[in-house]
Amino acid sequence: MDTTGTGPSPDPATGHPYQSLPSRSFWRSAVAEPEMTDIGGLWSPKFGIGQDEPVLTAGSCFARHIGRALRERGMNWRDAEPAPPGLTEAERAARHYGVFSFRTGNVYTAAMLRQWLSWAHGESAPPDEVWSEDGRFYDPFRPAVEPSGHGSAEEVREAREATLGAVRGAVAGAGVLIFTLGLTEAWRDRATGTVHPVCPGTVRGTYDAERYGFHNFTYPEVYEDLSAAIALARAANPRLRVLLTVSPVPLTATATGGHVLTATTYSKSVLRAVAGQLAQELDHVDYFPAYELVTGFPFKAACFEPNLRTVAPEGVAFVMRHFFDGLARRPAEAVTEAAAEAEAAPGPGPSAEPAAPATGEDIWCDDALLDYYNPR
Repeated sequence: MDTTGTGPSPDPATGHPYQSLPSRSFWRSAVAEPEMTDIGGLWSPKFGIGQDEPVLTAGSCFARHIGRALRERGMNWRDAEPAPPGLTEAERAARHYGVFSFRTGNVYTAAMLRQWLSWAHGESAPPDEVWSEDGRFYDPFRPAVEPSGHGSAEEVREAREATLGAVRGAVAGAGVLIFTLGLTEAWRDRATGTVHPVCPGTVRGTYDAERYGFHNFTYPEVYEDLSAAIALARAANPRLRVLLTVSPVPLTATATGGHVLTATTYSKSVLRAVAGQLAQELDHVDYFPAYELVTGFPFKAACFEPNLRTVAPEGVAFVMRHFFDGLARRPAEAVTEAAAEAEAAPGPGPSAEPAAPATGEDIWCDDALLDYYNPR
């Protein structure tokens, strides 16, 4: 796939490409003029998802909304570790049944996804470590999945093996994996490099500064981990396609020592850039803009609860409406060349008269004059 960013072909009549761009390519017609709820067309799916195609979801907190929405739409969201009979709905939720496709708990980082897939497919072995508190035993790599713990260390290991088996089986039979990237900040074992989902000593365990170190993953590191994770999954299932999203939920806290707002901007920027890069490079990887739909300033934080972190139910519905609308425009069958050309066809050319002169800060922006070529 071409990733050079050469853009559209020049219009023969003008010698430059802006003359032939559709209205969605211009800020005024695509963002500034429509009502907030009418802004659309942000996602043109690279591949369809069939109604009966097995779909897996994993990732950070926001990923739990995607699986539920798929299930409610009657799609084949795969629950690889169903709850045992007899549990109440609250008990199933507390023990992370039916939250993601497997009981890994939140997989916040690309490194954690790579780690789980590596363990599941035998590329590496999970550590033998088990935490104990007050006579109960917990998995250090998903400490919140069993809030009451296990009765023995062996039960922890057996439960982890069951999850690794579920990951293996689910990946082998899936059509699509939807993975939601959440963070670049993580805590690692200094000796082994093993990544923990949260800082030891917060949810469970005991913090040891000599053993556990904070790490804020860089773009190259995230790119390497996510590329390796996708390659692992595709080695097990060459038909698997991957749809990446970035969680719009800000960091609750940052361990960088900086301000949480700038730390959030760093994390999300790195994750968004990596996701976009892989979607450009790989035909079997796509990106869905859940992050932009919630945090983009044209949406004025309307999707958030008052704490400006939690995405409100209306916000989730807004994001998923865009998701299903995109899929409806791109059915599971391959798009024909004629359909692809029709979707890419430009709107009518610009009017004979140029748009009103730039005002305000636009007079300082050289590219403001490009709005002249907006077909609307």
